[in-house]
Amino acid sequence: QVQLVESGGGLVQAGGSLSLSCAASGRTFSTYTMGWFRQAPGKEREFVAAITGSGGATRHADSVKGRFTISRDNAKNTVYLQMNGLKPEDTAVYYCAANPRPFPPRTGRDEYDYWGQGTQVAVSS
Repeated sequence: QVQLVESGGGLVQAGGSLSLSCAASGRTFSTYTMGWFRQAPGKEREFVAAITGSGGATRHADSVKGRFTISRDNAKNTVYLQMNGLKPEDTAVYYCAANPRPFPPRTGRDEYDYWGQGTQVAVSS
């Protein structure tokens, strides 16, 4: 079992940047695929980015490709989401998720077993 705690959300103007962090409990962090998802009001939770246990492979949703970057530091049991060039349509609650297998970088929300509580990101125009 792993517990996830996100941080780093907030309010930013369009074009700005935010960096989200997700700290995980447990001693086997490097064996988990990690993902970021987001959910806007009235919409379904959608995939944003994923990274394999070693950090050697990533996937990003087309809507964020070139603007967002997922990374991880296994020594710190932490996964990050660097968000640049933010747009108002990026406004959502962002969730960190974990799958207890190190690869591939999974994109389906049903493929993740553990979830954080979410952190709000708001982008003003």
